[in-house]
Amino acid sequence: MTLALVPLVAIVFLVLVVVLTSIRILREYERGVVFTLGRFSGVKGPGLVVLVPFVQQLVRVQLRTIVLDVPAQDVISRDNVSVKVNAVLYFRVIEPDKAVIQVEDYMAATSQLAQTTLRSVLGKHDLDDMLAERDKLNADLQEILDNQTDAWGIKVANVEIKRVDIDDSMVRAIARQAEAERNRRARIINAEGEQQAAERLVEAATTLAKLPQAMQLRYLSTLYDIAGDKNSTIVFPMPVEFLRGFLGPADHDAGTPQPGASPPGQAASAGR
Repeated sequence: MTLALVPLVAIVFLVLVVVLTSIRILREYERGVVFTLGRFSGVKGPGLVVLVPFVQQLVRVQLRTIVLDVPAQDVISRDNVSVKVNAVLYFRVIEPDKAVIQVEDYMAATSQLAQTTLRSVLGKHDLDDMLAERDKLNADLQEILDNQTDAWGIKVANVEIKRVDIDDSMVRAIARQAEAERNRRARIINAEGEQQAAERLVEAATTLAKLPQAMQLRYLSTLYDIAGDKNSTIVFPMPVEFLRGFLGPADHDAGTPQPGASPPGQAASAGR
């Protein structure tokens, strides 16, 4: 009786093995590239996938965005400055059949391509461009990598330069350059301020020259400002034009000889 059950158990076990090798369950973000006797026969998934045992094989491929850290690369800029640059790459597989058939290992291929492209692109720019124009460099890197990985069924979504490391000597040189640039801007701003102040003074002098009364008001305002200081004695000049406004007509004309009148000395001699 026991010997009769052995073939039955073997058959059941063989059926279970065949069923397990022929059934695949793919998640929503996975696709299966199916090969029938070594020949590509289609992309299946997600969900339940049934294969022909020992005839068909399935290769899983993820469609989620992959974050790839590009190792630091030694780059010599166009102005002969040695720097170390590392970046991060965001890409995803959009055509699973090409990612499996066209390239042996799309992860390693994309990583190596990103390293070489990073060195070649940044080597065409100056150090100032690497530090100030990262958005433009990121866009250039993304465009080049996307075009080259298109044959592999890969879409490069974004490339970000993480760090640009330079020598300490270059850091000090950049600091001196930045300080000189700030001094230059400060001098230009001071010169522009003095020029604008001179233009305003010319305009004010022109206005005061047109109206003498305005000059007198300005003079009084200056006296008021001086009186506000803690001074016990103030000595200031008194313009004659300013005194004429306080003198009456008689006092104003007392010392002025009238037309046709004789000088006082001549009148006395005539009386004798």
